[in-house]
Amino acid sequence: MSIKSIAGIYRAPAGHWVGDGFPVRSLFAYNNKGQQISPFLLLDHAGPANFDASDTPRGVGEHPHRGFETVTIVYQGEVSHRDSTGKGGTIYPGDVQWMTAGGGILHDEFHSKEFTERGGMMEMAQLWVNLPKKHKMTKPGYQAIKADDIPNIELEGGLLRVIAGEYQSAKGPAKTFSPVNVWDLVMQENAEQSLSIPEGWNAIVVVLKGAIDINGHQASLEDTVVFDNSGTDISIKAKEDSTLLILSGEPLNEPIVGAGPFVMNSEEEIIQAFNDFKAGKFGNRLS
Repeated sequence: MSIKSIAGIYRAPAGHWVGDGFPVRSLFAYNNKGQQISPFLLLDHAGPANFDASDTPRGVGEHPHRGFETVTIVYQGEVSHRDSTGKGGTIYPGDVQWMTAGGGILHDEFHSKEFTERGGMMEMAQLWVNLPKKHKMTKPGYQAIKADDIPNIELEGGLLRVIAGEYQSAKGPAKTFSPVNVWDLVMQENAEQSLSIPEGWNAIVVVLKGAIDINGHQASLEDTVVFDNSGTDISIKAKEDSTLLILSGEPLNEPIVGAGPFVMNSEEEIIQAFNDFKAGKFGNRLS
């Protein structure tokens, strides 16, 4: 047994709005953790927040991305998506949207028409996953993953969903460009779980709800636990009913240079991304 040591436990910064539909706290980001969290880049936790019924959908309008993937997990509410490849649809509680920006994509995200009209609680998480250098300019893509397609592993006092990668013999439906595990774990108060991460992988545990004891340290609501990439074993005890995102992946070990909606390997590639966007090379406009 090789305990994975904790590099740091980080409190969430103050919140901000993305558009008018998503009150967000950025739980971690590559600009201050970089290689320590590779291949992951950023995680935003939106809500939980209550929205009154409205005639006008709230959200964030058309914007570009290049060089990475966005993974949107809906816990409450409904989010509708459109992009410049012509793909789109609504994701409901338990569903996941895995969008590959690749060489360039335009998309927008709004509360669904039905959710807008009735109002209610909205909660979601959006994860950015970096693309390896050789796949930075890959063709944009979109995976609509329904809750029913995600393996559910019943644990003593808990339930683990395998969105990407694998847990024991269960394999997640998401197709990825580098080896990663994305697990969504719900634990009841006082439940205990031991998890194993491949040696040499980076690992992150994010507390979206509740409070836990993890490898002998305390972590509470919206804390991010970042591990060293040596060791394999993580031990978790829920101090109250808790929801966790458990992320692990093989580090890319490549330069990370980002600006706004673009993440590449060099400043020159970032400049090219802005120039290509301005030149209309990110596909068809949405409106």
